[in-house]
Amino acid sequence: MALPFINDDGEQAMAARKQEVAVFPNAAGIDVGATSHWVAVPPHLADGPVREFGPMTTDLNALADWLLACGVDTVALESTGVYWIPVYEVLEQRGLKVWLVDARQLKYVPGRKSDIQDCQWLQKLMSLGLLRAAWRPDGEVCVVRAVARQREVLLTEQASWVQRMQKSLVQMNLQLTEVLTDVMGVTGQAIIRAIVAGERDAVVLAQHRNRRVKASKDDVIKALSGNWREEHLFVLGQSLAMYDDIARHLAGCDTKLQALLTERSRGGIELGKPPRAGSRTRAVFDLRQTLADWAGVDLTRINGLEVTSVMKILSEVGPDLSRFANVKHFCSWLGLCPATKISGGKVISASTKHSANRVRQTLKLAAMSLSRSQSALGAFYRRLCTRMGKPSANTAAAHKLARLVYFMLTRGEAFVDQGQQRYEEQQRERSVAALKRRAAALGFKVAPVAPAAT
Repeated sequence: MALPFINDDGEQAMAARKQEVAVFPNAAGIDVGATSHWVAVPPHLADGPVREFGPMTTDLNALADWLLACGVDTVALESTGVYWIPVYEVLEQRGLKVWLVDARQLKYVPGRKSDIQDCQWLQKLMSLGLLRAAWRPDGEVCVVRAVARQREVLLTEQASWVQRMQKSLVQMNLQLTEVLTDVMGVTGQAIIRAIVAGERDAVVLAQHRNRRVKASKDDVIKALSGNWREEHLFVLGQSLAMYDDIARHLAGCDTKLQALLTERSRGGIELGKPPRAGSRTRAVFDLRQTLADWAGVDLTRINGLEVTSVMKILSEVGPDLSRFANVKHFCSWLGLCPATKISGGKVISASTKHSANRVRQTLKLAAMSLSRSQSALGAFYRRLCTRMGKPSANTAAAHKLARLVYFMLTRGEAFVDQGQQRYEEQQRERSVAALKRRAAALGFKVAPVAPAAT
């Protein structure tokens, strides 16, 4: 099918050689920008099929009014930075069906490039059904996702200020990192806050040592005998203040997340008897219970998925995966399936595509934690490592975790670990069956060896 070339004036310069069948005859295309949005509608719906609208809210409402007046029912929107989000939300609220389209699908535009041509080309491809809509979770999930991503940003920023504190300590030759596993643990925080408060005596500072610290008191005293430079102390105090300020914002994010998850809780999932009040695991158990009530299943039963991992997965995709056609579609969206490219009957590439998908990254981190797991998934991961190496095994194990997550969320079934021993028995049975088939093909018969008499 030959598509017509559209020039800058919006006129068709070449007619199609065949009659084109419009899949979406009333579709519009929008080229999103920072300062203006160019909109194109089919020529049979308006005399002037291309218009320009500003980025203000009143302009977006005028854009929606014009589209509705023209009889448009479907809109193709190019995903450009974050500028598409206000346009998407306004059009969706006005009852229009919005398709968010990857810009890579519009890469090969015929002729020279311009905003007018882009929106017309986008409308043309959309009307012929040649575009695919990107997946976007429901509005309720987007609310949780925004808060969860903000919390992730705060954690990253807080970690950077911890590194600045460590740098100031090293510049004063206070070698806390040599005697403490975590500088911001109970002992480390107590010592740093005492230093900022004005304490300089190493013996007094060493009294903050917790009894669980492996380093002796004398070693801590040696590590705290440094050079007290005024400029480094000032930077240390500033970094600690920023750390505490971010901690307060993190507490606000946690409270907001808890409220949002409680609103979406459907209940009906019992995780057993909760730990005693005041224990460390009680907060983790409460979050696990809230996530299970929201999803309808307890995803932490899958080996390798901790509460934080499940929180990341649900905040990104939500508990409803019905938008995905099947489990293969879901794994492909995550970028965990081989992107096989074949030309001339030869496989050019079969590796997975590069992706910044947050759920993919979470699953790959969870797969790495299976290396020492005494479970069926742990045995599966270690067997893959011997066959294909750790990088490929990590991707394959993440793919398996993604399938388990999909089936649990769509079917509502609980995950039951068969155990490492049962998995190894199954692999042995499969190996024996394969040997028998191979021997039969060669005209031989495999028989088990009787155990030697004692």
